[in-house]
Amino acid sequence: MSAQHGTSPAGAAVAEPVDEMVDGSGHVRPQWRGLLGALSSLPDGGLAGRARLLDRAFEEEGSAGLLPAHGGKGRAAAGRLDPVPLVLEGAEFATLAEGLAQRARLLEAVLTDLYGPQNLLAEGALPPELVFPNPAFLRPCCNSVPGPFLHLYAADLLRGPDGIWRVSGDSVVAMDGLAQAYANRSHMARTLPECARAVQFRPIRPFVDAWRDVLQRAAGTEPEGAATVALLTPGVGHPAWAEHVTLARDLSCALAEAGDLSARGGALFLKTLRGLQPVRVLLSRIPGAALDPLELGGRTAAGVPGLLDAMRAGSLSVHNHPGAGLAEAPGLPAFLPALCRRLLGEQLAIPSVETLWLGDPASLARQAASPGEFTLRAAGLAGPAPARHAAADPRALAAVARPVASLAPTLVGERLEPRPVSLRLFLLHDGQGWRCLPGGLARVADPAAPEAGGELSKDVWVLSGERTEIRGPGALQVPMLAIRRAAGDLPSRVADNLFWLGRYVERLDDSARLLRATMVRLDRAPMLPRDLAEVAALSRCLLDAKLITKEEVPTSGDDSALRRAILQAGREGGRLHRLTGEVARLVEGTRDRLTSDMHAAFTLPLRDCRAALMGASNPAALGAALGGLVRYASGVAGVAAENMVRGGAHTFLDLGRRLERGASVAALLGHLLAEPPARVESALALALELCDSVITYRTRYLHVLQPAPALDLVMADPANPRGLLFQLSAAERLLAGVEGGGDPSLSAWARRLRRDGEAMAAEVAVAADGASAATLLSPRLLALEGAVGSLSDAIGRRYFTLVSHPRLLGVDTAEPPFPATVVRGAA
Repeated sequence: MSAQHGTSPAGAAVAEPVDEMVDGSGHVRPQWRGLLGALSSLPDGGLAGRARLLDRAFEEEGSAGLLPAHGGKGRAAAGRLDPVPLVLEGAEFATLAEGLAQRARLLEAVLTDLYGPQNLLAEGALPPELVFPNPAFLRPCCNSVPGPFLHLYAADLLRGPDGIWRVSGDSVVAMDGLAQAYANRSHMARTLPECARAVQFRPIRPFVDAWRDVLQRAAGTEPEGAATVALLTPGVGHPAWAEHVTLARDLSCALAEAGDLSARGGALFLKTLRGLQPVRVLLSRIPGAALDPLELGGRTAAGVPGLLDAMRAGSLSVHNHPGAGLAEAPGLPAFLPALCRRLLGEQLAIPSVETLWLGDPASLARQAASPGEFTLRAAGLAGPAPARHAAADPRALAAVARPVASLAPTLVGERLEPRPVSLRLFLLHDGQGWRCLPGGLARVADPAAPEAGGELSKDVWVLSGERTEIRGPGALQVPMLAIRRAAGDLPSRVADNLFWLGRYVERLDDSARLLRATMVRLDRAPMLPRDLAEVAALSRCLLDAKLITKEEVPTSGDDSALRRAILQAGREGGRLHRLTGEVARLVEGTRDRLTSDMHAAFTLPLRDCRAALMGASNPAALGAALGGLVRYASGVAGVAAENMVRGGAHTFLDLGRRLERGASVAALLGHLLAEPPARVESALALALELCDSVITYRTRYLHVLQPAPALDLVMADPANPRGLLFQLSAAERLLAGVEGGGDPSLSAWARRLRRDGEAMAAEVAVAADGASAATLLSPRLLALEGAVGSLSDAIGRRYFTLVSHPRLLGVDTAEPPFPATVVRGAA
């Protein structure tokens, strides 16, 4: 091989970068004039004010809406949007689109050969060191798993000092950034409408519509509207989780993790409450080598055993093909000019950043003469390679030039400054050819966080003339759909997450109420004997809820350890801190089932509560934070009641809430009534307070507190939403309402529990000594709590057995590291 495999002139990296806004004579380029005029005339704080609005929008709606400990590491991780877009002329974009379409066709041809006849290897057009050591080269796919290999393609581009765009990287596996490009366009339209009116640019929505059409045509039709397209994601812990959620929504496909899928009999299925639903098209967002651990080896939770067999059988199409990752080999661009002439009979339209394969003596000498100009990479594996390997095995290495990117105007503080910019464009094969998204994602270094390696993104505007044709997909002919009102296609994992989201929100509410009630008693000075008795009863409840330890239970009037434990509960490592973390994870795990408004309502107040808890240094501040948690739990319940269709998602979220609250009320009453009959009045007063039923009791019975009416209100009143009977009746109804009538044994189990609770309240009502009868209920109520837990376990076995590592009520486990399919174990 000769040195001609280098793809750009030597020495280009030392030249001055091009300014995207200014031409060679120092004048503003035509495409920027209208935009700059609109930016300079902005009212209300100008461009800096609009930048603050964009930051706020991303914090509330974007991935920054996650709690910092569970979704990102500050603003840089969440991604910020620069208010100044990158503007491309229509003719310039058309040239890029045509050149990248050629590159996609070329990569498809290369992959087809490498997984087929391998003529390129046999004839020396490609060295084997680029292919066989590469983990992305999947030998089981050779001559057995049909293509095409590429359905979607992304390319990273830099404009060099000579004004020429060059490809700095090909992406065919993750291709992250497409959803962010959509979000950027939406935020820009709302925040800077003046600029959108001043500059005529092409919309990007038709690209999304065309992509959805491609997936639907590939899936075909399935009876009863079964889900046939799924997006495979690594899960909630992955940095691109929010993007995967957005794509699944926009493309109308199911969002699935590996545990949600099963390959059987040469076909792939999605595990749902209704059973196995066939999947015809899988939009993969995990590396191909991890897709099928059965054939591709390795131990990974990301793959689905038997997936390649489903592809061979022709029942499944994977976009992109599992073997497509081979196209990302760092050394491949060195050979693309020659391969383009050989395979397509054309000159490569868009060059790559200079790339040298060091197995060629001339290229090795070129790199050795200017080592500072290049980064060494394993030729067949992404990532840097140590320089010492060049002498040991140069054939396995590629040298990639360190390019100088062009500069784009970026808002820094109150003024615009030039910053190096890169551009990512996305292409889709629509069945007839490759079409390019008329926009994209531009990135510059974030001036607010340069030390953290943070990036700002930019919207990309492609200018259009007044008569530019906007081409959308043609109408897709599908059979008429039958009316369906059931939601049995809810994935089992999602139902599991919703169930436990309901439980943890209620557990958080119960813990906050207990801590708040205890603090009120501790703040009374001096404490009367009744106050001491109430603190002792509440301490038993706190111990059962794992909010304190046995050593922190007050003894001999010393409550200092209890006070310290209460203040510690909201800080890092404390019970409330863990509970808010669990709620945050489960909200993200169900994000694809929540609207943007619901996600914000479930996330933003919780973030504020968590910050308030961690910053509470005194009882007054902690009390305010606990009140916020109580209001947060009520807000979640209200949003779910008013915004969720009564289907599978709402059923399991509400079922989790009802079982948790039922167990909580039973445990609360069981511990409070474990007192001598003489102290039962204090226990009843606490029960009414913690069950938020004081006003109702006073309205009905004035100030006379007796066991029978008090226990009737908190145990047997079907109209009290915080009473025991209300929870068990709701659980019975919800279990019977699962699609297909649910499991009759589970609803019958809930019915028996409901009747047990009614019977206990009735016994007190007819007893001659109500106080004594009430205290005798303590062990039975604690047993009822355990029975509710057993019912929860039975629900998990019945509906969530397709999910690994089911949770058990009352079992604490250490928090698992990300990524994880779902967080297990009670907090």
